[in-house]
Amino acid sequence: MTTIDDLVALVPPPTNPVNASGDWTQVESALGLELPSDFKSLIGSYGSGQFVDFITPLTPFGSRNLLLQFAQQLLENERPFREANPDKCPYPCFPETGGLLEWAATDNGDRLCWVTDGHPDTWTVVAWNPRGWYYDAHETSAIGFLHGWLSGRLNTSVFAANEHVTDPWFEPLRALSHVYIKLTDGQRTYSERLRILQQALSPTADRGGYNEEGDRQDHFDATELGWRLTYETAYGHQIRVAFPPEDEGRVRSTLLAAIRSMGCEVLSTTTHRGEPVWD
Repeated sequence: MTTIDDLVALVPPPTNPVNASGDWTQVESALGLELPSDFKSLIGSYGSGQFVDFITPLTPFGSRNLLLQFAQQLLENERPFREANPDKCPYPCFPETGGLLEWAATDNGDRLCWVTDGHPDTWTVVAWNPRGWYYDAHETSAIGFLHGWLSGRLNTSVFAANEHVTDPWFEPLRALSHVYIKLTDGQRTYSERLRILQQALSPTADRGGYNEEGDRQDHFDATELGWRLTYETAYGHQIRVAFPPEDEGRVRSTLLAAIRSMGCEVLSTTTHRGEPVWD
């Protein structure tokens, strides 16, 4: 059985996790359910944040009780589709008996749910894609699923395998601004451009990536600056950067200087929502 110690050994938790503690009795009373002990350990160790910029556990503490909020909305949101398409909905939804209860979400909009049948420590996981209406059941706990997927030992048909990240990480919640910088190619190779970019932000720490048929993506941290970056050609030639809002002026000047050294020109700068910035 996979434990919190196994997950911590694979993915170091933050030194000071955000929204990691509170009154579990109150949470369970509001839900009307006892929760699995491994989930409590997960939240206590990691708090609010994301695994590999993709999976977000629904923390019940802090300004928003995400676990309760999602639980309260689930049945009502899914009711019209279930009534019209009962054959596509093989599971009941919380608070129905044995219904699915979401404990984590992905950046793609997928849901990781428990089947709330039996003792909480025996609940298993269902990955659910609500856009395509398909489900994938896994006979494992929340921590078992996370450890399996992050280590590459467990795959699900609902979202892609974690095959490009060899050193998985957890990023605690913090307020960040996001800017996407679209670039021309220039004359230098991708590797040369990446080296120049990382030198401008040194020291940096690798956070994984991939290279398939010329489509490349490299994730890294500017460790002393506290910025997260992705340099890629997988979704167009661009730099994606996340940073504390108060650093915006320094981010802009540093990256624009680096881009000139890379031999590239800026085509556009937008937020992750597509809104123009840095005009």
